[in-house]
Amino acid sequence: MNQQTLSAFIWSVADLLRGDYKQADYGKVILPFTVLRRLDCVLEPTKAAVLAELAAKTKQGINPEPFLRRKAGVNFFNQSPMDLKKLLGDPDYVALNLTTYIQGFSPEVRDIFERFEFQAQIERLTKAGLLYQVAEKFAQIDLHPEVVSNMQMGLVFEELIRKFAEISNETAGEHFTPREVIKLMVNLIFIEDDDVLSKPGVVRTIYDPTAGTGGMLSVAGEYLAEHNPQARLTVFGQELNPESYAICKADMLIKGQDVANISFGNTLSDDGHAHKKFDYMLANPPFGVEWKKVEKEVRKEHEQQGYNGRFGPGLPRVSDGSMLFLLHLLSKMRPAAEGGSRFGIVLNGSPLFTGGAGSGESEIRRYVLENDLCEAIVGLPTDMFYNTGISTYIWIISNRKPAARKGKVQLIDASGYWQKMRKSLGSKRKELSDAHIDRITQLFGQFVEAEEDLGQGVKPISRIFPNQAFGYTTITVERPLRDEHGQPVLGSKGKQKGKPQPDSALRDTENVPLSDDVQAYFKREVLPHAPDAWIDPEKTKVGYEIPFNRHFYVFKPPRPLAQIDADLKQTTDRILAMIQGLSA
Repeated sequence: MNQQTLSAFIWSVADLLRGDYKQADYGKVILPFTVLRRLDCVLEPTKAAVLAELAAKTKQGINPEPFLRRKAGVNFFNQSPMDLKKLLGDPDYVALNLTTYIQGFSPEVRDIFERFEFQAQIERLTKAGLLYQVAEKFAQIDLHPEVVSNMQMGLVFEELIRKFAEISNETAGEHFTPREVIKLMVNLIFIEDDDVLSKPGVVRTIYDPTAGTGGMLSVAGEYLAEHNPQARLTVFGQELNPESYAICKADMLIKGQDVANISFGNTLSDDGHAHKKFDYMLANPPFGVEWKKVEKEVRKEHEQQGYNGRFGPGLPRVSDGSMLFLLHLLSKMRPAAEGGSRFGIVLNGSPLFTGGAGSGESEIRRYVLENDLCEAIVGLPTDMFYNTGISTYIWIISNRKPAARKGKVQLIDASGYWQKMRKSLGSKRKELSDAHIDRITQLFGQFVEAEEDLGQGVKPISRIFPNQAFGYTTITVERPLRDEHGQPVLGSKGKQKGKPQPDSALRDTENVPLSDDVQAYFKREVLPHAPDAWIDPEKTKVGYEIPFNRHFYVFKPPRPLAQIDADLKQTTDRILAMIQGLSA
């Protein structure tokens, strides 16, 4: 069964709900039922053996739980004699039997249905007289992993969530990242470690602080399984939305991951993995979303714990919390002496340049660049995400840079690598092909400067800069206040006694590149125009910004004037001829 057929079938359940449910509430029924049928199918082959084991161990007075897990062959079980098909044999007691069936699951699965608030839906469907029909619909489809792969199932969930979000005018993109973007990120964080990852028995950890339905963690696992079936990736995550959390947890359960590693709650105010460090990390935090709700906790951690907490380097403005996730991930890096870490995070354009010297954003960039943590920034095409058409960037951060990358940052402009989608999904109109992903991965892996013609003439697509190329010193240039006779006003007290007083109306600031000597710059650029000026050293600050687009700008000279004149003459002659035609 392909993904389209499957989601169309699941979607057909919506026809049953129409009228009794608002469209925005369809997901409350369809998502938990899809998860239930998936788990039902996974446990079906071992159902009889599990029930026999339960009877035997209960008779012996032994706690059956570990034995039931072993018999089920997966990390969860159900000890109820019911399953979805059996329920239908007793139409009068469907609600009671369904509740009993769900109670029969192991604790981690019961938690999934609690997050979905499934009991409330069972009662609501019973009142509407729809429970039997809905259960019957789902009992007809086979969702066993051999029929519907884990990857297909993940895509089905994403498509359903996107559809429900569109109906209820929510932002679907909050829940997940396009698969091809994840694939690119996974390639970029793993490529330099291919040798290590191909050794048998390798165990690595990966973490996503905004896990959604678990797409990033799944794709990373698929990548590793493909490259080295002997390697093991232990996944960790945290998610704030209860439905996404429930789906992520169910997905990880079926894949044999320890679901205790998936935490529920707000990562910024309540870190579900405090003091843990990871080998790899991936994140697509919400862009441009304010963090007012968690401001109190975040500021408290910043002020009281400083660099011992997560937010030591600085805090961004309250209107955009995406850089807080960058800081959060930095705090989760394994120390370089213990093998270090690498992570990829998707951000919009503002973390590259928002905020002048001394601002929270600039201080965070300063921390990243002065500690030589940024390997590369990849600019993606616009219209790549479901809920926004803006430009986005993948930052690749590592505290174990290969020797060639030390002290340098690679910028890759991949905005020209895209193909048009057959059908738009929300704001998403473009996608990366496998060839595009391979090319970007190659540019990163080779770590070279490159140019290419993508249909608009030859342009740079990969550039390499020393870290300090993004730094500057902001100096405050003062000029004297003068009295009515044009004489400088001198200070009369304390430290200022006998010194010229500054005129705030003439005050100016200059940004001096870090590679320049401040005094030489001042002598060369300022004094020839203002011989009475001086620098106020107390106001000097260091700032960092990454003007990404400027580094890929190619100047196109305008056409020769004679050519423009000839075009204008041709147009005016044509207009005159038309006017004459009208008057005739």
